[in-house]
Amino acid sequence: MSHQRYTEEFKIEAVKQVTERGHPVAEVAARLGVSGHSLYQWIKRYAKPTEQRQQDDDLQAENRRLRAELKRVSEERDILKKATAYFAKESD
Repeated sequence: MSHQRYTEEFKIEAVKQVTERGHPVAEVAARLGVSGHSLYQWIKRYAKPTEQRQQDDDLQAENRRLRAELKRVSEERDILKKATAYFAKESD
């Protein structure tokens, strides 16, 4: 299943058709050839002020970074546990 990438301008214009012009979501989605789910997600994102969107993006980026760091540290911990068990067994 391929995912079509739409420009931010396209998404903003689609949201404006719903929020400012009052067109139904289903009608706009059908006319533009996007899923209703995608359009609802765009409305959720682009109905916020620009500063709020930027803060949300920054928080999501920080969350991704922290999850990656946690994964790396957890893997390191697991390796150290195995090494400790190996060397404890070897010294007996």
